[in-house]
Amino acid sequence: MVVTEIHQPVAAADPVRAEAPPGTPAPDAPAPAVPPATGDATEASSDRPWWLGSRADRTALLIWLFWHVATYIYMVLAAPGRTDAPLLDRLTPWDSDNFIAIAQYGYDGSPGMPDAPKLAAFFPGLPLFLRYVHVVVSDWSLAIVLVSFVASAVVAVALSRLSESFKEGTGTWTVLAFFLSPFAVFMLAGYSEAPFLALAIPAWLLARRGRWEAAAVCAAFASSIRVSGLFLLAGLVVQFLVADNGLRGKGWRTAPWLALPAVPVLAYMGYLWSRTGDLLAWKHAEADYWGRFAEWPWQVLVNTWNRSLEESVLRTSYREEILAALVLAALVVWQAVRRRWGNLAYLAPQAVALLAMSSFYMSVGRASLLWWPLYLSIGITGARKPWVFVAYLAVAAPVMAINVGNFTTGAWVG
Repeated sequence: MVVTEIHQPVAAADPVRAEAPPGTPAPDAPAPAVPPATGDATEASSDRPWWLGSRADRTALLIWLFWHVATYIYMVLAAPGRTDAPLLDRLTPWDSDNFIAIAQYGYDGSPGMPDAPKLAAFFPGLPLFLRYVHVVVSDWSLAIVLVSFVASAVVAVALSRLSESFKEGTGTWTVLAFFLSPFAVFMLAGYSEAPFLALAIPAWLLARRGRWEAAAVCAAFASSIRVSGLFLLAGLVVQFLVADNGLRGKGWRTAPWLALPAVPVLAYMGYLWSRTGDLLAWKHAEADYWGRFAEWPWQVLVNTWNRSLEESVLRTSYREEILAALVLAALVVWQAVRRRWGNLAYLAPQAVALLAMSSFYMSVGRASLLWWPLYLSIGITGARKPWVFVAYLAVAAPVMAINVGNFTTGAWVG
């Protein structure tokens, strides 16, 4: 059973009650055993100390720690016969190089860089933060890997708390579902997913608790890292409109805060205009260097399938992308059917961007890490029906391990 919408707090162990709209009494009782849903987190979760105040927090960190230990062991075992590259180089290919180049040289790139215009596709939040980290960590590759390392710890705790706020006892299941997901390797690598999620999931949790101003601040920092921050903004705005602790509880005085996450994106567009005369230089760079331009969704699917037949080296990767695209489409439909409007507003723009704004599926699998409603669904359902969770792990965990081995030995993943 899917239970992912922000405005539904922990109501009871009864799954029917957990799925009911705000304020709906249990069907077999004349009066609810607990107060009607208000959109706020439960008293236990909202009063919880921020600094690792529960066993669920500590368990989430243990999962994060041992997952990193396991993946590093697997990296060592996967290397013989496949790569002799140093460990840090194996964790910082492709996008990592671009983030480091921006941090070092700005958007002009390194001297003589032939494809420097592509750097405009990368938002400045992570490179700017890397400059500060570089003050104490001289090695750029180590700095960006450490950012992902620490950020993924924040993700573990925040995701656990978000899950616990829907149904206590589910945080561990949800965190396991996330870190054993097929593309979790990007929590290990020097990419933008971990720092983005370290800000986006707390923003979602803060909104659930009715702390909209703080949620907007977190979302603004997330928007400086990825354009996905605009999708987060869409979800927060819809949540504010429908949740009992949003517009109905706070009034319009809080609403202006929700414009804050758009500011970093607009500021970056203004910067690009001052440099290039093109407000959408980031989007045009994506089109020129990665083939990201509008296309009919069915044609994108056909193009990706054809690539999987023509490029044998990337066949598995392309087919993983197709499967991830199908999961995203199903997830969006499910959110609409279940009337999870905030989740739908967050996920639907991603579906458009990933499935209809590219000539073929690219990085759909990696983007699956941003679909926390999916992992909440798996964790909450798995806590109640362990066989569902075991079935998920039977599929996801082996793929995750293979992708760790492939990515860290130089193969393209996600």
